[in-house]
Amino acid sequence: MNAPLPAAVDWPLAVHQALSRLGFGVIGYVPDAGHKRLIELCHGDARLRTVVLSTEEEGIGLATGAWLGGAKTALLMQSSGVGNIVNALGVVRECRIPLLLVVTMRGEYGEFNPWQVPMGQATPEVLRAMGVLVQRADTADEVAVQVDAAARIAFGGYAAAAVLISQRVIGIKSFQEQAAQ
Repeated sequence: MNAPLPAAVDWPLAVHQALSRLGFGVIGYVPDAGHKRLIELCHGDARLRTVVLSTEEEGIGLATGAWLGGAKTALLMQSSGVGNIVNALGVVRECRIPLLLVVTMRGEYGEFNPWQVPMGQATPEVLRAMGVLVQRADTADEVAVQVDAAARIAFGGYAAAAVLISQRVIGIKSFQEQAAQ
């Protein structure tokens, strides 16, 4: 993988610290290389319950149940997974379930897989069409700040909010590197 340029901020650590500070108790995720370090940090935190999902749509049920049980949930996913949650976001919107989505973007800068491009390009508009407040982080320095702000608006306003992490932050891959994994 072509590693991203050295970041001034360890954004996965900063996001983990923000989630801890804000009282999150549940982290749902579909395995994703862009979230790898953040997922590892969450697994290592005894205060967080991490739940691996077989599809992103399961995360909406997880977040809804956790909220009804008194816990805050963040869902970690790739932009390609946003297409899997569109119908379920209707429940979040109509029932005013607070939800934080942290989305690593694909289909942008240097994308090697043409199948990732359509959903990657449509992700912000799809989320907005479903009533999700969308924020974007284009540098590592912005990620935790945007996550903190999105979490506050989601849980303060009983809404869904998403932070889209630019592909420039997570780095780009090639077909050869992907095949070797």
